[in-house]
Amino acid sequence: MPKVVDAIERRRKLVEAVLRVIRRDGLEQASVRNVAREAGLSMGSLRHYFASQSELMAFAFRTVIDRIESRLATLEPEPDPRRRAERVLAELLPLDDERRVENELWLAFTSRALVDPALRELRDEGYDALRAGCRAILTDLSAAGLAPTDIDVETGRLHALLDGLAVHAAIRPDIHTAHSLKAAIARHLDALAREATAARAPTESALSRTVR
Repeated sequence: MPKVVDAIERRRKLVEAVLRVIRRDGLEQASVRNVAREAGLSMGSLRHYFASQSELMAFAFRTVIDRIESRLATLEPEPDPRRRAERVLAELLPLDDERRVENELWLAFTSRALVDPALRELRDEGYDALRAGCRAILTDLSAAGLAPTDIDVETGRLHALLDGLAVHAAIRPDIHTAHSLKAAIARHLDALAREATAARAPTESALSRTVR
């Protein structure tokens, strides 16, 4: 058992090393040699855990995805659907140092996925999970009368908003601050609620005339 625990801890430290190299020096510099140096290991030791740079990148990418999913899974229950949506969406945006690092790494990995099939599979998995999350949020809001009923269209809009905010925050964090990101989400949710109310109004008006 001690050997197993040690192996798990060693892989965790190696992933932390590769993430530091990527953020400091860029994805292209995250070679097996450079990561081994960052982790204070020989290349032979590193290859015991990861046979190639692609395998190392895939494991690091998986780690970022798992961190995000773990945070979402441990959110405290929230009975109010609007606040529940805001809390989930906040975990998907770079509002603090931890999430800013994850956002930068996510963008680096998705760029590299254009030429690395192993990363492409993970990129698609992350994309699909985010889109499914947007759909779940909108289904929840729509059931509460806080979003339009066209879930497909609204899922695309919310997904695009999240992606756009994440990219803008990575490029110009001085402009796109945690405050402005949260405000953008709040305005979008406000707009969804107004649209849902407006869509119900004609039906309610027609019903009232029928009753009279």
